[in-house]
Amino acid sequence: MKQFYIIRHGETEYNRIGMVQGSGIDAPLNETGEQQAEAFYQAYKDVSFDKIYTSNLIRTEQTVKKFIAKDIPHEALPGLREISWGVQEGVAFTPETSTEYQETAKDWSRGNLERRIEGGENPIEVAARQQEAFEHILAQPNEDRVLICTHGRAMRIMMCWMLKHPLSMMDQFKHTNTGLYVVNWTGSQFSIEVHNATEHLETVPAG
Repeated sequence: MKQFYIIRHGETEYNRIGMVQGSGIDAPLNETGEQQAEAFYQAYKDVSFDKIYTSNLIRTEQTVKKFIAKDIPHEALPGLREISWGVQEGVAFTPETSTEYQETAKDWSRGNLERRIEGGENPIEVAARQQEAFEHILAQPNEDRVLICTHGRAMRIMMCWMLKHPLSMMDQFKHTNTGLYVVNWTGSQFSIEVHNATEHLETVPAG
């Protein structure tokens, strides 16, 4: 059996001010994000991780940098990046500017998973690159407990295909900055043991 601790990255300024981020914006953590990362580290620093995987966006590596500093092997995989929101990236969440974003997400929940924003990805494509990344991860020997830092929408898509749910059900999987899912792999199937644990964030002041 393998066990995966899967977390969303800490807060960035794009998160704080309500702007679409996606894979095309490589934003660092803000002060709150650093505090969230520290709180997660303090809560889970005694867990014996054999390997750390992040996306190749800086906010994921910064979130787990203290674990990496303990000389736990680390690998950045592009397949773990956030979904690309195309021309909506860097756009504020307002009724005037985010209509296409919202309508696209609604369409996905209705099962129209091939819809994409101009220049962006759809959930089917994200799931495919995630599954390729996990083929690599699962093939590695002596990695029984693994820490993975990824992104919000990416995490929702990941939980769906892991549990063999339709991708249209992705919004049922809640996520929070540094929220934790613990997922077990038996060798033939995944199961979720912990859903979006946030107890460690009780020590972080509200932003």
